[in-house]
Amino acid sequence: MLEFEQTLSQKQIISQKMIQTLSILQMSAQELETHINDLAMENPVLELPPQSTETADPSAELDRQRKLDWLEATDYQNHVYHEDDDDDSDPQANLQDISQEGEDLASYLLSQIINLEVTDSERKLLEYIIYSLDSRGYFTEDPSVAARLFQVPEEKVLRMLKQIQKLDPAGVGARGLKECLLIQIHRTPGFPKEAEAIVLSHLDDVARNHLTAIARALKISPEEVQKACEKIRTLNPKPGNSFSNREHLKYISPDAIVVRTASGFDILINEYQYPKVSVSSFYRDLAQTTDDPEAKKYLSEKIREIDQLKNDIGYRTSTLSKVMHAVVECQYDFFLQGPGSRRPLSLLDLADRTGLSQSTVSRTLRSKYLQCSFGVFPLNYFLMQTVGASGPDGSAVTQEQIQGKIRSLIAAEDPEQPLSDEGIRKKLLAAGISISRRTVNKYRLQLGIPDRSGRKKI
Repeated sequence: MLEFEQTLSQKQIISQKMIQTLSILQMSAQELETHINDLAMENPVLELPPQSTETADPSAELDRQRKLDWLEATDYQNHVYHEDDDDDSDPQANLQDISQEGEDLASYLLSQIINLEVTDSERKLLEYIIYSLDSRGYFTEDPSVAARLFQVPEEKVLRMLKQIQKLDPAGVGARGLKECLLIQIHRTPGFPKEAEAIVLSHLDDVARNHLTAIARALKISPEEVQKACEKIRTLNPKPGNSFSNREHLKYISPDAIVVRTASGFDILINEYQYPKVSVSSFYRDLAQTTDDPEAKKYLSEKIREIDQLKNDIGYRTSTLSKVMHAVVECQYDFFLQGPGSRRPLSLLDLADRTGLSQSTVSRTLRSKYLQCSFGVFPLNYFLMQTVGASGPDGSAVTQEQIQGKIRSLIAAEDPEQPLSDEGIRKKLLAAGISISRRTVNKYRLQLGIPDRSGRKKI
């Protein structure tokens, strides 16, 4: 009996370590920075380097800065968003290109549900919900509408909505402000426990800064209320509001940077966003020399906690690097030519190429961003689902590739005799791409291109 209990205890320890490792893996650089700083407040043996512009390896920092300088000089998105007073530039043209390449909220969410294990009817319902979100990212439609449309119970609609609410940006798919904030609170580690009650019952008091009234109602100190309110104010009340035009990407610190070189591409994992973790030598020595068994036990546990964190961060870095190399190899044309050049790519493809499980790849991609010469992109952006068509060589093609072909055909048409959707379908078929006229119509509308009569030059 004793042996059985020992075995069970060991399995529980392994499980807890694995949970922490996976939690660190799926954190963005900004989330990891917050996690480390929060842990430093709780664990006295955790030693963080002083804030300094100096680095231990000046040559490494110079190389990194050279790459960042090159990236800044070639990043057309930076010119669009950071050089507002440059009257000679034409930012609208670039903005239009970006929007046409699916960088709105709906396209970003669709990229995240590609590999969900759902039925075809459930996927159509998920897509319907995504396209029904308002500019804030909220789902304000009565669920009964979708239930009648898809002939399913309302409970099924709400279950699919829960799937949307698990996607990024956190808070998307909420049915109102309170639910939006609660989703973010539940997904963010280290939130004060009072925050949920404040959001549920005292948002008006938060807006008016009536902290004392909240403290009386919840029977906690004003200091605890202030701490919780400060955290609540960091949440995004409208997660989809700025995503649709990519303005939010100005404030994102990328987790990886891809820089073109003479021989190909360099991949730089952003380890400078979060502080380097180490154990205080004082406390490590004290744990070895103290005669107090309680102090020894306490310090040993805290040191193990930091050693485990260091291992988890190292695993996150190596795994992210491995996945990033696979992404660049698979989407090589994109990094050469930019948006419009993505190829079909799934979690299974990345798993096969890296030797990792699909769930590990999915966690690695979650909430992380990549910066390259064409801008800042969520890593899920590089997952591309194939459509029911094939290219001239029989290879699978993506919706993006077909839309690019449609755009090219329309750009080259006779303005006095523009192509009908059927005419476009026939030209695509001649090029080896077989889709229906209805699909041509759908893709043309998604591109914001008028029909034949709207394009005809009189």
